[in-house]
Amino acid sequence: MKRLMMVASGILLLAAASAAMAQQDIAVQQDNVMRQQAKYLYGVMLRMSRGRIPYDQAAVDEALVELEKSVGQIATVFGPNPNENVVNAEYGSSPKVWQNKADFESKIPPVLKTIGDFKGKIHDVASLTTAYTAINDSCNECHETYRLKLK
Repeated sequence: MKRLMMVASGILLLAAASAAMAQQDIAVQQDNVMRQQAKYLYGVMLRMSRGRIPYDQAAVDEALVELEKSVGQIATVFGPNPNENVVNAEYGSSPKVWQNKADFESKIPPVLKTIGDFKGKIHDVASLTTAYTAINDSCNECHETYRLKLK
């Protein structure tokens, strides 16, 4: 009987550890989608618009394509609630994402539209700066409500 209890306890402990790891995996996937967007929005578009890196049309075009692709994944990636944030992350998702899922998801199409509005229309630093500002403002419409500063 004791052996059976020890085996059952071990199985429960393993199941709990697996569930916790699965929750962390979901949070990491969500964080990765946001980091991918930051790579192109801040790492390319913002830095280029401020003259920190040289203007590169191919990089701008790639940034818009990758942003559009990544933003399009948000509803799917943020489907499950991991009930935790990524360990040591600076930002995380507010529980409001899952409490008001319809409103959260309603923020995605305007971002996609803003990105689409600038595809093929950026040709220099001035138009890039305008595009960056508009896209960043559109992203912030969601971040104001649904992103938490953790640190």
